[in-house]
Order: sequence, then structure tokens, then C-alpha cells
Amino acid sequence: MSEAMLWNIFYWGWAISEFVVLMVTHTRRSSGETRDRGSLLLLWPTIAIALSYGTIYGLTHRHTMFGGARWVLWASLALLVVGMMIRATAIITLGRSFSVNVAIHATQTVHKTGLYQYARHPSYTGIMLIFIAIGMQTRNWVALAIIVVPPMAALLYRIRVEERALSEAFGAEYVEYSQVTKRLIPGIY
Repeated sequence: MSEAMLWNIFYWGWAISEFVVLMVTHTRRSSGETRDRGSLLLLWPTIAIALSYGTIYGLTHRHTMFGGARWVLWASLALLVVGMMIRATAIITLGRSFSVNVAIHATQTVHKTGLYQYARHPSYTGIMLIFIAIGMQTRNWVALAIIVVPPMAALLYRIRVEERALSEAFGAEYVEYSQVTKRLIPGIY
């Protein structure tokens, strides 16, 4: 099976899974206290526009990344799969507590196990790896920046909103957890 075929299978599998997650885990106002502050409305359009323009740019401009080396395609595929695995594991770990909008459920607790013992937002770590993989697939540095920078900025806003909601809901427990666990990259950030 070719790299291009594998890429398409995993890429479209990811895209479809994100749509399913969006539909299944969106918290309605009657199901929990939403504290989204518009971050969902900022995040998904930013992602869609960045992926669209970045991909188009990558398709219409020459390969500048490592001289257009083919190994970059295989590296991007590996990174895509790793990002998908991290994101899926993080979502499954949270179970019913996971929602695409920032919402606090009455039965929710602070998760400190699995990937959450290493990073407070591993699902965002996974999705950022996915964006980096998509950018690498273009083999163009400008396309990579277009695909990664705007969604990362939107995610950083989203993280601030989410952490404020979690701090308000769980108080000292979440503050202590955030003091010993990094946001996205274990031991770094």
C-alpha cells in the first residue's frame, strides 16, 4: 500500500472521527453547565480555514521542506497516527466528561490518570501533532505555518477558557494539579 493511500485512509478517518466526536459529545445547556465563552465558535472555523488555505498553498507552491524529501511524507504519516492515538486515548479516558464545548458536568472529577498524569490537555497535544503532520504532508514551510499557527493560537485561547472553568469548578484540587502537570508537553509546557 502506498504512502499516499495510507495517508488518505488515516486523514479521512481522523476527519470523520472529529465530526462524530463533535456531534456526540457536544454538551447541550440542559446536560451540563457550559462555560465555552465562544471558544468552540472560534476554534473550528479557524481550523477549517487554516487547513484549507494551508493545503491549497502546499499544493500550489514548490516543496521547500528538506528539499521536498519523500521521507517527510512517511514522517508526517507516522506523526498523524501518533496524534490520532493520543487524541483518541485522551477522549476515551475522560469518557462522558469529555465534550467539544467547555462544560462542567455534575458528576465530573479532575482526571489525573493515564495521559492526564503527564499533561492537562493531551487531546489538544494530539490534535496539534495532527496539524503538524498535515502541514508536513505539504512539504512546504509556509503551508506548515498556515496550518499550525492559527489553530494553535485558537487552542491557547481555548485552554485559558477551559482552565478557568476547571479552576472555578474544582478549586484547589485543580490548581494543585496544574502546578505539577504541564499543559501540552510533559515537562516543558
